[in-house]
Amino acid sequence: MKPTTRRAVRGIAVAAVAAMLAGCTGLPTSGDVTVVELGQAPDDPDFLPLASDPVPGAGPAEIVEGFIEAGITPADGWQTARKFLTPQLAATWRPGAGVAIDASATSRTVISSVDEEESEAEDVTEADVRVQTELVASVDETGAYVEAPGTGDLPFRLVRDSDGEWRISDAPDGIVIDENRFPVVFDGYPLNYFDRSWKRLVPDVRWFPRRAAIATPIVQALIGGAPSPWLEPAVQSAFPPDVRLALDAVRIDSEQVADVALNRAALALDQTTLARMRTQLQQTLNDAGVRVSQVRFSVDGRPLDAGIVELEQTPAGAGPLVLRNGAFGTIVGDDVVPIPGLSDDILSMSPPIAAIDVAADESRAAVQLGTGSVFHVGDGTVDALDERSGLVRPSIDRYGYTWSVPSAAPHALVAWGSDGTEHPVVNAWPEASAVSHLRVAADGARIAAVVTVGGQRWLAVAAVIRDGNGMPVELGDMTPLGRVQGEATGLVWLGTDRLGILMELDGPMLVSQLVGGPATIEAAPAEARAIAGASTVGGVRMLGADGALFVRSGSAWRESTSGIAVLATRSGQ
Repeated sequence: MKPTTRRAVRGIAVAAVAAMLAGCTGLPTSGDVTVVELGQAPDDPDFLPLASDPVPGAGPAEIVEGFIEAGITPADGWQTARKFLTPQLAATWRPGAGVAIDASATSRTVISSVDEEESEAEDVTEADVRVQTELVASVDETGAYVEAPGTGDLPFRLVRDSDGEWRISDAPDGIVIDENRFPVVFDGYPLNYFDRSWKRLVPDVRWFPRRAAIATPIVQALIGGAPSPWLEPAVQSAFPPDVRLALDAVRIDSEQVADVALNRAALALDQTTLARMRTQLQQTLNDAGVRVSQVRFSVDGRPLDAGIVELEQTPAGAGPLVLRNGAFGTIVGDDVVPIPGLSDDILSMSPPIAAIDVAADESRAAVQLGTGSVFHVGDGTVDALDERSGLVRPSIDRYGYTWSVPSAAPHALVAWGSDGTEHPVVNAWPEASAVSHLRVAADGARIAAVVTVGGQRWLAVAAVIRDGNGMPVELGDMTPLGRVQGEATGLVWLGTDRLGILMELDGPMLVSQLVGGPATIEAAPAEARAIAGASTVGGVRMLGADGALFVRSGSAWRESTSGIAVLATRSGQ
C-alpha cells in the first residue's frame, strides 16, 4: 500500500471506532437540517457549511477524503456524503451511529493501495484505503460526548461503478469531523431528568446536528432514551418504559404549544405521573432554546389532562460573598451587607479563615480555618466537624451536609450532618491517589472533583447516591471529563451544566468545562488565586493575590473592589 499523504498521526484503533459507531439506533438524521456558526440562530441561512459532491475522475484516496469532508453537511440524512458511496452502501450506511472527532483535517493520513496513475488504469477496479486520524473525542449513538484521545485506522473499500468512477463499497458507520467544526455542525442540548426526590431536574447534555426543527430529536431522545450511565444512579425519568411517541414528529403551533402524540399506554397513567412528564419535557425544550409555551400530550388525537409539578428552585444569590475588613456578607456596591444569623458567628471564629461555603438559603455555612479544620456554622452555633489533616475546601449541599476529604486520601470522603454526625461516602474515586478540589452541584445529584489518577490530574464527575432521607451513602462510577494540564487552584459550578477551574499554567487560566461536552480555556486576571461560581458563566468572580475582586466585563476582566481577604462560595456554585 502506498501513502498518498504523510502527516503527524495520533488516532483511535479500528476496533474502538467500530464499537463507538455501531448500534441499531443512532443520532437523529432525518428532516431538514440547517447548519450554523456558533452564536447564530439555527434558522440563519447565511451560515451553511456545505461539502462538495464527488469530483469526476477522482481517485480512491480523493473519494475517501471527500466522503469524510462531507460529514460537515448533515442535510437530508447526509445526502452529500452518500454520493461518494455505491448505491448498495448508500442505502445501508448509518451516519447517525456516532461521531469520531479528530484534531483537524490536516492531521489525517490517507493510505491507498493504488496510486494516482494506477487508479486511472481501466483494468484496476478495486482499491483499499485506510485513514489514520488523531481522535480527541467521540459522540455515541445517544448523543453522549466523551473525551477519547488515541490512535486509529479507518478502513474503506472502493470499486469502480458503471461510469468508471470510484465509489466506496464498504465504510464504517458514523461520521468523522474535526474538533473546530464539530460545534458548527452539532450543538449540545440538556435533557432533563428528575432527581430521586422528584423535586429537582438534573441536566444531561446530548449532541445533535444543528437544525431549525430541533424539538423532534430532543423529544425522541428524552422519551425513548435513558440517562447517561454515570448519572443514572442519581436520577429518574417520569416517562414509564412502555410510553412511547406515537408519531416521530413534534408539531409546535402558532401559540408555541408543542403537541406530543403518545401511544395508548399513556391512558393508564395517573395525574402525578402525567404532570411530572409534562414538567420534565417542557423544561427540557425550554432549556434547549425551543420556544414553547406549554407541552400538550395526546393519544389518538385526543388531549390528555396533564398539569405541572412544582420544583424546588435554588435561590438567586444577591451578589458575591466576601470577608473584608472584619465584615462578612454580600458585597453591594462598596458595602458588605451582613447575613443575619450567620455573619456574626463566622466572624467570631479564630482567624485566619481559609474558605467559606454558604448554603443557598444562607441559613448555614461550612467554614475552613487556616489550620485546615472544617466547621459547621448555623442555628446560632459553631461546631467542629472535621479535623483530619490535609483537608480540601469543604462543600455544603442542598440537604445541609458538609462534604470534606483529605487531599492524600480521596477514598476517605465524608458527608457531615448539621448535627455533627459523620457519614462516610463509599466508592469515592477508587482509582484516584489524590484529590485537590470537590464541589457538589446545586441539585445534590452530582459531585465534581479534581483528582489525580496515574500521576495525571483529571476533572471528574460522579452521581451522588442518597438514601430515602437524602443522606449521601455512595458515589457512582467516576467519569473523567478532561485532563487538567496545570495546577488547579479552584473549582466551581457555572450554571447547571458547566464547571469552572482556576488553573495555574504559565499564569492563571480559567477552564470552562461543559459536563458532557468540550472545554474552553482563557486567561484569568493576573495573580488570580480564588474563584467563585454563579448561576451563569458570565457571573464568575475572581480574587487577586492583592485582594482585588474581578468581574467579567464583556470578554475582559474588570476590578470591582479591593481589600478582600476571602472570596466565599455559595452551595452548588
